[in-house]
Amino acid sequence: MMAKPAWLRSHGKPWVRGPGAVVYDNPWISVTEYAATAPTGAPARYGLVGFKNYAIAILPLYDDGSTVLVGQNRFPAADYSWELPEGGGPVDEDPLESAKRELAEETGLQAAEWHEVMRTQLSNSVTDELMFGYLALGLSRARAGQEMDDTEALEVARVPFREALDVAMAGEIKDMLTVAMLLKAYHMAREGLLAPALARAMLG
Repeated sequence: MMAKPAWLRSHGKPWVRGPGAVVYDNPWISVTEYAATAPTGAPARYGLVGFKNYAIAILPLYDDGSTVLVGQNRFPAADYSWELPEGGGPVDEDPLESAKRELAEETGLQAAEWHEVMRTQLSNSVTDELMFGYLALGLSRARAGQEMDDTEALEVARVPFREALDVAMAGEIKDMLTVAMLLKAYHMAREGLLAPALARAMLG
């Protein structure tokens, strides 16, 4: 565990959250408008998007250094997105169990070994969404195919890890969970935090 540097501490006063009113709600998110006081003491109206699921991302790694990407059309950006297996996990469920389910549903795979390698805040100026990222190792087939809901049309590709990273760094993969997880795994491989044979296969 890295010792925390001296600068890594809180400064100033926190936001003060006053009364809030829900202005929108559905099964996945709510939007609440709060009367708030800023760290400067100034009054503010703050709209907070509250998520009812965790964001879950899985980086499956085969022993040969390849990984699995999922392709699908995304509604918000109106484009096609190649990304890691990912989805939402209920906040009252263990994120690892959500990850196992998402991997099986989107790729038909299961993993013998799981490692949580990332826990981050997504767009923390306007949302409270938390992301959990996992490495999945010791991959095998869990089912014959995918198990998709009625809004999903997914393609699956097995690609070399370094190729996926290079494509992401070229800006062709825009999904931030995928970019962050690929960079984290690259850092782990470079810093000796993964099994040497796996790291060599990934970096090669």
